[in-house]
Amino acid sequence: MSERAVYASKRVLSDSPFLAAAEGRTPRHRPVWFMRQAGRSLPEYREIRAGIGMLESCFDPALVCEITMQPVRRHGVDAAILFSDIVVPLKAAGIDLDIVAGTGPVVANPVRSISDVAGLPRLVPEEVGAVEQAVHLLTEELGSTPLIGFAGAPFTLASYLVEGGPSRNHERTKALMYSDPKTWHALLGTLADTTITFLQAQIRAGVDAVQLFDSWAGALSLADYREFVLPHSERVFVELANAKVPRIHFGVGTGELLGVMGEVGADVVGVDWRIPLDVAARRVGPGKALQGNLDPAVLFAGPSAVEKQVRRIAAEADSALAGGMTGHIFNLGHGVLPDTDPGVLTAVVELVHSL
Repeated sequence: MSERAVYASKRVLSDSPFLAAAEGRTPRHRPVWFMRQAGRSLPEYREIRAGIGMLESCFDPALVCEITMQPVRRHGVDAAILFSDIVVPLKAAGIDLDIVAGTGPVVANPVRSISDVAGLPRLVPEEVGAVEQAVHLLTEELGSTPLIGFAGAPFTLASYLVEGGPSRNHERTKALMYSDPKTWHALLGTLADTTITFLQAQIRAGVDAVQLFDSWAGALSLADYREFVLPHSERVFVELANAKVPRIHFGVGTGELLGVMGEVGADVVGVDWRIPLDVAARRVGPGKALQGNLDPAVLFAGPSAVEKQVRRIAAEADSALAGGMTGHIFNLGHGVLPDTDPGVLTAVVELVHSL
């Protein structure tokens, strides 16, 4: 995929606090959005999704548009994130998988050999036309609010494919990685192609930023990340460089990897709740924006505890800004938990905007 994609002209959202912070400009207020802000925490989401499967929902443009808009209307967040799932491009390409309630993605035929890798179908843009259509609908509906597209990083996608589903220890994934590096790199190269194609389709359709989720990268050591993951994630960001949209990189449990994650090419590095933002900024290094990093569980602790933690994070971010961080986007350190009170999220948005 050496040829650079050609992108249409983008929406001009010069007043967006989210884009300002991501691009190293000064926002008119501190921007905030929440990972998994569209989802089970919202009663309107549960109502509209009743009886409709997750993957079916992700390929229904009108439904994707409505679900994506719900937290923007309710909370007044500074960005929308496309309602989708990281396995959508795999499903679109023709891989036999489903999202099982209470379990997550389940793959019918796990990838364990070089022949399995060779047999993986390649994603072509037409197969995610429904996603592109949803983006078109959203850019009309959102007005001045930016839309974030997203995809799963090659390592996290590989983990699902090799394990056959979610895994606590990633033992099959690591076994393949260590025992057969040739097959491993062939697999991640193929998945990098899929991720690039999926993100390029979203950018052509009109998203204003993209986030690459490497949900399970925190399971790796720094040395293993450098050898087995970095080249493939880096290629994703390189292939998106001429799109001129902010690129965000996020993983869970990646405090020890933040320095190298800052090297792969993202403009914004997401930080989970395990490490203070000022410490994270020193690890990432100057010249990047950071995103995060309220512990989602804090939202259950009551108003005074929530306010204390939000103010602490804002203060840590201000310290990081003084030390060379180029911007701060307030977020959680992972996704909104399903039983979160939506009113608490709305209150957090109001508080963040006041700081």
